[in-house]
Amino acid sequence: MIIRKGISQDMPSVLALIKELAIFEKEPDAVVVTVDDLIRDGFAENPLFHTFVAEVDNEIIGIALYYYRYSTWKGKTIHLEDLIVKEEKRGTGAGFALYSEIIAQGKRDNVRRIEWNVLDWNTPAVEFYKKSGAKILDDWAVVQMDENGIDNFLNKI
Repeated sequence: MIIRKGISQDMPSVLALIKELAIFEKEPDAVVVTVDDLIRDGFAENPLFHTFVAEVDNEIIGIALYYYRYSTWKGKTIHLEDLIVKEEKRGTGAGFALYSEIIAQGKRDNVRRIEWNVLDWNTPAVEFYKKSGAKILDDWAVVQMDENGIDNFLNKI
């Protein structure tokens, strides 16, 4: 297994994994991003995200997609948007290897925090994160506004 930085040619495989995750998270129709979007947004002069891929025999079996954020309390942070391993390749160590690479990237970048979301019903992931030393914050809720919410809000003001 090779863990390496993703390149633009990997984006079709990255998108396939994103769609697989959407199915796992019971949102099969939620993915609207395209390969072209991923290439444009991840490989421009100022990329909006970065990826690591896990590759076995020239097949991408997992990805970690992350980007930088800024905390008014901590400074530069990393947000791990998704860590995905093909269902049939889970248990091979790919997830742990990708997770380890994200933590190592945070150390290389001297960030003061790495953060991500996990669904509360994804018990294996929750237990893995706790065992690794991560804290699950019970007193914070994720807040989002989708495109309809944005439009509705702006139409009211």
